Amino acid sequence: MAKKKEITVDISKHVFVPKHKILNDSETESLLKTYNISRSQLPSISIKDPMIQKLDAEANSIIEIIRLSPHAGEYKYYRRIVE
Repeated sequence: MAKKKEITVDISKHVFVPKHKILNDSETESLLKTYNISRSQLPSISIKDPMIQKLDAEANSIIEIIRLSPHAGEYKYYRRIVE
């Protein structure tokens, strides 16, 4: 059997990797209420994604991804973790 590859570089420090944050329960509820949506309506991200593995996040958690733009400044994306 092949062993699972370990990440040897801290990918979160790379210039092209945006900041990822796991939302807590109150932040998740606020997000869903603000946009009047359910978890299933959020775009998904795989639990096998390297940043999700680095965060040690669980399936069905909500991730906030903060991207920087020279024109729009800082903007946020939200993803639901799926297996």
